[in-house]
Amino acid sequence: MINLLPPEIKAEYSYARQNVSLRKWALTLFVALLGVGALATYGLLNMQASITSNQKQVSQLSSQLQQENLSQTESQVKNISSSLKLAAQVISKEVLFSKLITQIGAAMPSGSVLTTLNINQTSGGLDLTAKALDYQTASQVQVNLASPQNKIFAKADLVSINCDTTDTSSNYPCSVTLRTLFNAKNQFLFINQDATK
Repeated sequence: MINLLPPEIKAEYSYARQNVSLRKWALTLFVALLGVGALATYGLLNMQASITSNQKQVSQLSSQLQQENLSQTESQVKNISSSLKLAAQVISKEVLFSKLITQIGAAMPSGSVLTTLNINQTSGGLDLTAKALDYQTASQVQVNLASPQNKIFAKADLVSINCDTTDTSSNYPCSVTLRTLFNAKNQFLFINQDATK
């Protein structure tokens, strides 16, 4: 087939074919851009929703951590407070323990040993525990510490005496527990030391 069309028309046909092809590519590019825009918009919206969700979780976790730290801090404050109360209690008693223990040791009967010495929760006294060879020596501990001649305690109340005769491994099978009250004018308190000067 021989094309006898004039060159201008041939050129117009050629341009028309190119225009059709360019329109197809432009339409395809436009549709692709719309798709990319839709995907980008969906991604941004999804990311924004995820950010909002994460912020809510962070705020919830933050408030939860604050509450947990608050309870932990409260327990630490209570521990410190109880330690400070004990320290204040020890200081308020103002006991000269070096002199007191020496005097208690001198007052203990032969065959007994002092095992523990605790500041009483009530004011002005100590809880004492001693070991003894026998029941009579254990009861003598109470008598000696309650004696006004020692000038240590106004009272030495017997809480308990327990003797374990089956325990052959211990040199002191009897245990005696006493609750004592300081003599108001004893020489083992800082306050009384200051008052005599």
